[in-house]
Amino acid sequence: MENKALQYPLLDPKNDYVFKRLFVDAPYLLAELINAVRSDEIPIASLEVLNPKIDPEDLTGKYIILDLLAKDASGKHYNIEMQVRRYNAWSARSAFYLARMLTQQLDRGESYTRLKPAIGIHLLDFDLFQGENQKNQAVWCFEMRDKVQPEVRLGKELQLNLIELRKADRLGLSSEALKAWITFFEHWQEELKMAEIAYEPVQDAMQRIKDLSADQETQHLAFVRERALHDEASLLQDAEDKGREEGREEGKEEGLTIGRTEGEASLLARLLIKRFGDLPDWAQIQLQEASPKQLEQWADNILFADSVKAVFQAD
Repeated sequence: MENKALQYPLLDPKNDYVFKRLFVDAPYLLAELINAVRSDEIPIASLEVLNPKIDPEDLTGKYIILDLLAKDASGKHYNIEMQVRRYNAWSARSAFYLARMLTQQLDRGESYTRLKPAIGIHLLDFDLFQGENQKNQAVWCFEMRDKVQPEVRLGKELQLNLIELRKADRLGLSSEALKAWITFFEHWQEELKMAEIAYEPVQDAMQRIKDLSADQETQHLAFVRERALHDEASLLQDAEDKGREEGREEGKEEGLTIGRTEGEASLLARLLIKRFGDLPDWAQIQLQEASPKQLEQWADNILFADSVKAVFQAD
């Protein structure tokens, strides 16, 4: 099987279809990934994937993210996602889906005591935090904590873990297990680098990627998904470009209109001064605030009016 796999290009585990296939087929690997991310918690031995099915329409749904929903033996719920691009409403979307995973546990009338923690794990193939004091951290854990005393946590119901893969790979500050997973996601094409990893779950994951890559149908579906994501990126880029172009055109048109109006007001002011002398403050203000139509009317009035006041009253 391994020799056959080498005849095909290796599939990218960051492709969300491949990512989901990998862990749906081997839930124990998903448990190992969760344990690596949450290394300060009691390890989970096994878990159930709650949404193993991948519908064909999901692959072409440009704004669908193929996430993994899972539950461990203690009832904790997990949402695991691979994200390769940042959306404008990224934080709002993440908070919404995490909260929904919590609220969907209860039917109407059931006690809140039945709620189990909702834990998000998002693997990001981009740098999310780029501030000067954020450059040396790539593993983040957000919970409901007090602003003044962050050591005081309100509860364990909600937790969002973020791994900035590229930054984490550059820094190399993670635990050995998490470092092995990060290397897998960032360097899966580098045979020598992957061969140096002794961590067995990642070696198993790498072999499974080779096996998936050997399957023509899987290759095709991964390509379909990749194409849909490229189409999405193109649509978003086109929308941004169109918005910028429309903004430039509107700004240009508005600028021309303002410039033309200011020029006409200045010309009319000079004509009024030549005919009637210095303009009173109220007349200058009206000229500054006038519309093109008003200026045109006043320019006609100046031919017949016998005073500045008559120019504006005749409007």
